Amino acid sequence: MKFSEVLGNEQAIEQIRRMIDADKLPHALLLYGPAGVPKLGLAMAAAQYLHCKNHTGGDSCGTCPMCRQHQSFNQVDTHYSYPFTDSKGAGSTCDDYIGEWREFVTRHPVEDYQAWLHLLKNDNAQPQIFVREADNIMRKMTLSAYTTKYKVHILWLPEKLKEEAANKLLKLIEEPYDDCKFILVSDNEKGILGTILSRCQRIELRKPSTDTVARYLCSQYGMEMQDALALAAPADGNVNVAERMVQTGSEFHEFRERFIELMRLAYQHDLSQLKPWSEVIADMKREKARRFLDYAVRQVRENFIYNLHNPELNYLTREEEAFSTRFSPFINERNVESIVAELERASADIAGNGNAKIILFDLTIRISILIRR
Repeated sequence: MKFSEVLGNEQAIEQIRRMIDADKLPHALLLYGPAGVPKLGLAMAAAQYLHCKNHTGGDSCGTCPMCRQHQSFNQVDTHYSYPFTDSKGAGSTCDDYIGEWREFVTRHPVEDYQAWLHLLKNDNAQPQIFVREADNIMRKMTLSAYTTKYKVHILWLPEKLKEEAANKLLKLIEEPYDDCKFILVSDNEKGILGTILSRCQRIELRKPSTDTVARYLCSQYGMEMQDALALAAPADGNVNVAERMVQTGSEFHEFRERFIELMRLAYQHDLSQLKPWSEVIADMKREKARRFLDYAVRQVRENFIYNLHNPELNYLTREEEAFSTRFSPFINERNVESIVAELERASADIAGNGNAKIILFDLTIRISILIRR
C-alpha cells in the first residue's frame, strides 16, 4: 500500500515519512485511534515506503520489486501478527491464518474487526494473540534482514495480546535488534499492557472528515456525492460503519419508507393505521428497531435543518430530499426537540426490554400530537 492510498491523517503520514527519510523510524511505533479509522493501511504503507528502492515524491514507487512484494504480501522481511482463534488447532500461529489475512487486508482497505471475525468463521469468538505467537515473533525477529536494511513486524491489535505473550515480547520491543522495527496498530491503546505501551512512540490517528469518507464511498461504490455524504455524516468518521450502511442499502430503503409512512399517518392522526405500523416495527429484532429509531432521529433533525435553506449543513440522500421538500415545514422550533426526545426515549425503553408494541404505539400517538404544532 502507498501513502496516497491511506484515507485522511495527512499530518501523521508526513510525520512518518520524515522519520523514514531521516532514518529515524523508532524501534517501536504505535498507531492508535478509534475503530474504523484507517491505521493498518498506514502501517503497511510505512513498511512499503521503508523498503522501497525508488521512492520519489514522498511515496513509494509501487513498481519496484520490493513494492510488488509488499502488494502481494510476499515481502520476506515484513511480518504480521494479529488475533486469531484455535480453530486450526491448539498449536496454530498467525502463519496458519495467512490466507485469511491476505483476503482480509485485500478486501478491507480500512480494517474491520467484525469482518475479521467473519473470515475466521466465528462471529462470536474472542480472538487473542497467544504465547506461542509471541514465540513465533521472537524467532522471526532474531533472523537477520534478508533483502532490506530493516525487517518490520506489524502487530495488529496489541490489546488482544494475552498477558503472558505481552510479557514475553516486552524485552524484544524495549531492546530490539538493530535491524528490527515494530509497528503496533491499536483500536484501544488503553487496553495495551502498560509496560509495552510505555516503550512505544505513539501517533494518534484522527477520524477522517465527512467529506473524506464520502469521497471514499464514491470511489469504492460508484455513489453520487450527495448520497455518499448522507451516509458518511452519521458514521462520524468510522469508515466501517459507513461501508456497512452502503452494504445494507435495502435496510435504509425500508427505514426511509417506514419513516415517511409514520409521518404521513401521524399528521393525519390516523390511529387505525398507526397501530399496525407500530406492530410492524415492533416485529423487527430489537436492535433493528433501535436502528430505525436512530434513523428517524437523524431525519427529524435533517428536516429541521433543511428549513434553514443552507444546503452545506444538510446530509440527505436524493430520495430523502425529495420527501423533505414537502415535509420539512412541519418540523419546526416548536416541536423538533420534543419529537427527538420521544424517539430517543422509545429507543431507550426498547433497549431496556420494554414491550415494543406498547412503546411504539405510544410513540406514534405522541408524534401525531407534536407534528401538528
